[in-house]
Amino acid sequence: MLMLTSPAFAANPVAKKVSAERTYKKSPADAAIGKKCLTCHNKEDDPGIYGEWKRSTHAVKNVDCYDCHKAKEGDKAAFKHEGAFIHVVVTPKTCANCHEAEVAQQQRSHHAKAGNILASIDNLLGEVIGGPAAVTVGCVQCHGSTVEVDANGRPTPQTWPNTGIGRINPDGSLGSCSSCHARHNFSAAQARTPDTCGKCHLGPDHPQLEIYNESKHGILYRANIKEMNLNSKKWVVGDDYTAAPTCATCHMSATREQKVTHDVGERISWTLRPAISTKLNMVRLSNGDEFDQPEGKPLPAVGDDVKGAKVTQILTWKQRRDKMKNVCVTCHSANTVAGHYKQFDDLVDLYNDKYAKPIAAVMKELEDKGYLTREPMDAKIKWTWFEIWHHEGRRARHGAAMMGPDYAWWHGIYEVSQHTYFKWIPELKEVVRKKDGNEDFANALLDKHFKPISGHDWFFNGMGKDAIEKVRKGYEDRYGKGALK
Repeated sequence: MLMLTSPAFAANPVAKKVSAERTYKKSPADAAIGKKCLTCHNKEDDPGIYGEWKRSTHAVKNVDCYDCHKAKEGDKAAFKHEGAFIHVVVTPKTCANCHEAEVAQQQRSHHAKAGNILASIDNLLGEVIGGPAAVTVGCVQCHGSTVEVDANGRPTPQTWPNTGIGRINPDGSLGSCSSCHARHNFSAAQARTPDTCGKCHLGPDHPQLEIYNESKHGILYRANIKEMNLNSKKWVVGDDYTAAPTCATCHMSATREQKVTHDVGERISWTLRPAISTKLNMVRLSNGDEFDQPEGKPLPAVGDDVKGAKVTQILTWKQRRDKMKNVCVTCHSANTVAGHYKQFDDLVDLYNDKYAKPIAAVMKELEDKGYLTREPMDAKIKWTWFEIWHHEGRRARHGAAMMGPDYAWWHGIYEVSQHTYFKWIPELKEVVRKKDGNEDFANALLDKHFKPISGHDWFFNGMGKDAIEKVRKGYEDRYGKGALK
């Protein structure tokens, strides 16, 4: 193979930092086609594409248009263009030609599986209640479309453009590296910023960006962004920067003890997404895939046959948490980290035990006894329960995880409480009254599932003198005797 130098090599200001031995090697024929690409996609005709590529590490390392868009005749998404077969949809499989380890991590990750939303209640709401056009410009722009190609090998306008993190590609690979490393610069620094993650991780049901911005971490990042050294090649927290963490710092980036990973779930010990949170063990397989096994369910052993492959590694939820703690202790004491996790766990347990588990149990009994159908979203009470766990409950849990107090309380547990007591419970009674003509079964369900939980005492018995006096004392200690009327 002959090493050829990119025409942008000398013009790129960082070219001198890269040795010739580290540039991309290619055949003379491929180099000629790549050079031909640049004669059309140049700074005059495509200044955005060309300009971003020219500033990129790809240009420095002699990677041009054809190296990424090259296809073979007969490939599902291939078509002939200016004498060469190319594809429009550059996939992780393409990127793996140079970034094999990163793609292997990404392909097994939660990100790659984001397209599974296509079989969930979320997508049902979009497709049926909203409409397919809303899904196209909304849901799948983050989760990823199933990219379809026409008879000419070009992606269809209904499914393209799309850079969803779990995009289902024509070559069978999952995801889009350009979700985080935007074309055609593919900057690592850009992918390290919280705003990149905020394209998808924001809004009423998963406002991680808003929570981050509210947290001390986000405040410190914005105040000290010039000290973040985002362009560092290795970007190790504690060595290259200490001012603040970003999303990438905690979930992906290197520490002094850990290598960088593109498996974004590796350091997550709770799942905060479903109606009821569980701690998660991770099972990795010989076929390169992995899956989460909830705490309490039997774990296979390394070497066991599971899902058509052999188990190669088990990461318990405690080991996953230790990986995250290893990031935290770069800047915090072990006691501080332990205290954070205690507060976080307590909030998740509160949400689970006081609200999610009893509501879920009542909803199941309503279905089992024929008060509700088993069809999704066909009764008002189902919408209310959906929003309690999918919106308010998620916000509360993520607020606790990322130290965003406003989201943990006012946008979280406060609204979970308000909607449980003053929307869901009245709707429960209405559902029962509609079938029975009375509320007896509803009251029996509340007595069975809610009354034994001490946190609901105030709802059944009032605040009580002791509780009110405790609040009064605390208020008067701060603001003076008689301050609370």
